[in-house]
Amino acid sequence: MQYLENFLLEKCSFREYDNFILENCDPFDCGHDDLNSFFKDDALKFCNELLGKSHCFVLQENPAVVVCVFTISNDSVKAHDLPNARKKKVTKFIPREKSLRNYPAVLIGRLRVNVKYRGTSVSLELMNFIKAWFIEPDNKTGCRYVVVDSYNEPIPLHYYNKNGFETIFSTEEQEKDYLKTPKDKPLKTRLMYFDLIILKS
Repeated sequence: MQYLENFLLEKCSFREYDNFILENCDPFDCGHDDLNSFFKDDALKFCNELLGKSHCFVLQENPAVVVCVFTISNDSVKAHDLPNARKKKVTKFIPREKSLRNYPAVLIGRLRVNVKYRGTSVSLELMNFIKAWFIEPDNKTGCRYVVVDSYNEPIPLHYYNKNGFETIFSTEEQEKDYLKTPKDKPLKTRLMYFDLIILKS
């Protein structure tokens, strides 16, 4: 991996992903057709329907270049519904007196990096930025977890694992039971979480 040393914070500008970006920036290409289509055709629809908000980083020296983009929305970790062993694992840093049925979370719906920055530290910097964005002093909603429904493929799973995320369910079979997915149907995504309290300790 090529490290760019705080590239996003020093060489890029953080922007809302809006009509101005779509109309004035180069088409965003992350190398994934479905996600390219989402950011081109659906991201603003999600925002208008209050289903998700997209943000991006653009190059300061050439603001037409979108370096990376992500979409977030409100969510929760439904600890009460988890198998007992998994519930204990997910909530292991939460004091017993603060035990709840559900815990506030932010969902990363989509997250991609421009193909031109593949193999650099941008993807790591982006995840670190998102995590830091949701803890003090800029805590947006009081959320405890960052969660993601990752593609059940080696590259995205490795990316989230490397960034400290763990699967909510220990096995695919356990997750299928929870989602009521037929046993013979492949699991296209895996639910994963990161406990933000780790960054405050």
